[in-house]
Amino acid sequence: MANKLKITLVKSTIGAVPKNKKTAEALGLTKLNKTVEMPDNNAVRGMIHQIKHLVKVEEI
Repeated sequence: MANKLKITLVKSTIGAVPKNKKTAEALGLTKLNKTVEMPDNNAVRGMIHQIKHLVKVEEI
């Protein structure tokens, strides 16, 4: 596995379930097309899995 993940919000959270909105915010994704780098661990992978339809993920 890579050491970091590059996560980009590619779909708006406006119509999303409130739980998914909170998950995106917890990852630091507050605006559309915002990109964050997070460590590659099970907690972050679980959060990405929760909102996989809203984000694009790349391994760095």
